[in-house]
Amino acid sequence: MSDYTIRELMRPNIASLVPYSSARNEFTGVANVFLDANENWRDYAGGRGLNRYPDPQHRALKKKITEVMGLPEGKVVIGNGSDEMIDVLIRIFCCPRKDKILLMSPTYGAYEVFANINDVGVSHCQLRDDFSFDVPRMETICHLVNNGAPATGMHKMLFICSPNNPSGNSFPLEQIAMVANRFKGITVVDEAYIEFSEHPSAVSLLEEIPRLVILRTLSKSWALANVRVGIAIANHEIIDTMHKVKYPYNLSGVAQELAIEVLDHADEVKRQVVEIRQERNRVAQRLQAISYVEQVFPSDANFLLVRVTEPDLLCERLRLQGIIIRNRSTVRGCLGCVRITIGSRTENDTLLDAMARMEW
Repeated sequence: MSDYTIRELMRPNIASLVPYSSARNEFTGVANVFLDANENWRDYAGGRGLNRYPDPQHRALKKKITEVMGLPEGKVVIGNGSDEMIDVLIRIFCCPRKDKILLMSPTYGAYEVFANINDVGVSHCQLRDDFSFDVPRMETICHLVNNGAPATGMHKMLFICSPNNPSGNSFPLEQIAMVANRFKGITVVDEAYIEFSEHPSAVSLLEEIPRLVILRTLSKSWALANVRVGIAIANHEIIDTMHKVKYPYNLSGVAQELAIEVLDHADEVKRQVVEIRQERNRVAQRLQAISYVEQVFPSDANFLLVRVTEPDLLCERLRLQGIIIRNRSTVRGCLGCVRITIGSRTENDTLLDAMARMEW
């Protein structure tokens, strides 16, 4: 397969799409009387402006994100969580009942779910037992899947989660670059947990690899999971198309304001990330001393993947004590594993003490 342009990789109807133009897209100046968007002039929420539609282009939030997070200006689109960005990307590039996506398994389960929702096929490249890239296998798979063509269906997208969920490990940047260069479709690198890792971001590869998309979120290190703010970073052609496909008012004004407020506390967030890393290491050491814990996998995220002898029994006994962890034993490549989020020191000690008391 030759190198297709980004436009050629898009679904034809999306490449030629004329987007919906909302009232707030058409007017961006200053006014005192707003009679253009069929809003209710009453504000029942105490003068907070909740009766007005939010900025559909998220201009103030984008400006703050580029300033605080160091992301390239003009190459950012904001979504209702990273999940919306994943769904939008699949809808842009993958033709239903024809195209496929490629996953590095085990990985974040939403990629496959959104592919299924959009009637798009899914192929898997299994990671090694230690969750590292199987480079020879990946090279072979890229060679095989690159032979499709847009007219007859092809593997349009490759998703790489780094640090990976559920395993917690990061992939070396040179390996990500190698795979993204070999794969002729769109490579999406999901960096939801990047702040907890000491590995460099794939954002540095954007100039070199135009078919690359990087995902970020404010749900993890920025502690805004309830607000739902996801970020996609890519070249202008992909970003412009994502703006056309996303819902006109996909992020509420309340969410935009809260995100800006939290981004003003970047120094505090960075200190908290350091504390979470330290606590992650402490919890890992304590877990390794428990008799039924077989392996604690290295992690660059805010969680640990742990292999135990009886994952179902462990989760149930902890649940009865009001402690919830995630059973990942049924996930491809994670037999016997549970995933433990790093909480506060008190929460972590409650879990560790409960696990230490259990014997079977």
